[in-house]
Amino acid sequence: MNLKGRHLLTLKDFTPEEIQYLIDYAAELKAKKKSGVVGDLLKGKNIVLIFEKSSTRTRCAFEVAAFDEGANVTFLTNSQMGKKESIEDTAIVLGRFYDGIEFRGFEQTTVQMLADYSGVPVWNGLTDLDHPTQVLADMLTIQENFGAVKGKRLVYVGDARNNMGNALMIGCAKMGMHFVAVAPESLFPEEALVAEMKALCETTGGTITLTADIKAGVKGADAIYTDVWVSMGEEDQMAERIKLLSPYQVNMEMIKATGNDAVIFLHCLPAFHDQETSVAREVKAKFGLDEMEVTDEVFRSKHSKVFDEAENRMHTIKAVMCSSLVG
Repeated sequence: MNLKGRHLLTLKDFTPEEIQYLIDYAAELKAKKKSGVVGDLLKGKNIVLIFEKSSTRTRCAFEVAAFDEGANVTFLTNSQMGKKESIEDTAIVLGRFYDGIEFRGFEQTTVQMLADYSGVPVWNGLTDLDHPTQVLADMLTIQENFGAVKGKRLVYVGDARNNMGNALMIGCAKMGMHFVAVAPESLFPEEALVAEMKALCETTGGTITLTADIKAGVKGADAIYTDVWVSMGEEDQMAERIKLLSPYQVNMEMIKATGNDAVIFLHCLPAFHDQETSVAREVKAKFGLDEMEVTDEVFRSKHSKVFDEAENRMHTIKAVMCSSLVG
């Protein structure tokens, strides 16, 4: 399958076969790395990583994936893009310097403009609307645990209208999975996106379900997925979100309610599962919570695959870069 020159802005732009190819290619590259084979697929390539939002996994995954295959990387956080220089002009300039561009920031329109004007492959490392590289890692993790992704039931619990809720619904619809959003109705995904994905499911065999009923929603889950209750840029809504989402905390009672002892727990990280961060301690002091979206018991349990999932960011991102830059 030839994906050379392709952008990754959203998984909407990819067929189920292309997504499966990226998952399988990532598994091959993972095996290659584990066996100690030194790669050179990206030798001579230059890649720029543009970050408006802070990051641990996305930056490190892109850098190590590039280095593993011989590419050179520039980490860019202090550009004049959108300040003294337009996004269009910046895209054209960077396209003259680099073979590929990663963007992690706020607006989906920014990553789209980089793709429109740079003339090189552009990869979405996260926007307020979508997070496709994360979903590829999630899909690889599900495949590693169950042998395939098609037909599996993924239950997303919490703020279902954020970028992870959107991205997972898109990925599940594309891959013929059963996506369930368990959330307060005020935090359901946008109706237009839900309608679009339900229409897609008619061709892929997937389903989309939205419910506020926790017990019914999690029943039969193969994977329980959650994210932080407050996204970057929404910290002023902490009190409101805690009140709204506390009943949706992923705890062992919820895991048992799935009726599936093999259910896996996934989280894009970072997770507020203990008191080992300054933010968690601030929340504890202000709201009296020891844990937030997931309990430490679940996070450290046999069900938790969060660190496999985090590692898989690197392998799936490597597959994306290699397929779009080399073919």
